[in-house]
Amino acid sequence: MQSLNFQQIWRYQDHLIDGTLHTLLLTLAAALIGTAIGLAGAAAVRSGPRPVRWTIRGYIELIRNTPSLIQLFIVFFVLPNFGLRLNSFEAAAIALGLYFGAYSIEIIRAGLDSIPGSQMEAGQCLGLTRWQVFRHVVLPPALRNVYPAFTGQFVLLLLGTSLASQISAEELFHAGGFIESRTYRSFEVYAVICGIYFALVMAFKLLFAAVGRLAFRWPVGR
Repeated sequence: MQSLNFQQIWRYQDHLIDGTLHTLLLTLAAALIGTAIGLAGAAAVRSGPRPVRWTIRGYIELIRNTPSLIQLFIVFFVLPNFGLRLNSFEAAAIALGLYFGAYSIEIIRAGLDSIPGSQMEAGQCLGLTRWQVFRHVVLPPALRNVYPAFTGQFVLLLLGTSLASQISAEELFHAGGFIESRTYRSFEVYAVICGIYFALVMAFKLLFAAVGRLAFRWPVGR
């Protein structure tokens, strides 16, 4: 049995650092795209015309019920046939953003729907405008309600960036494949890659927990 040897892996620490940074950038880019889609889509589903609501519903069902890898391949390999050429990072950010957006629409919509109508009516009775009601009465509790689900979906997005290695995006998993092809130390390489993903996830969970405690400190009604 071949003995473990992690020393060869550390010779490629620059690749691991670059891969980690690209993974973080890809996650943030996809999250921004997906959040924008989620906000616009949730608003349209709640108050848009019926054809728009049907279109968004179709988009949600299509994205949530098809493999993410196929969606990635469509963006990277099919769109150039229609004149839209993207590099691997751009294609991965768009594909993952569309994936994140479909889930974000449902998460945000559920948060808005969780606010009872009587609460909004109470705000209007106080003389607040519709925007003020939304900003001060609807949005804060809605954000608190969806925060755990939204941050959990962000973590899944972070782990899902490993799919981008299939189109040669230079993220962490792609870096692992490169190092493995040079060292032939498969177990050591992917143990290190797994450890980095685990450390990133735990760091974000701690960050989100701290942000949640600071942002949502007001008491919850019983």
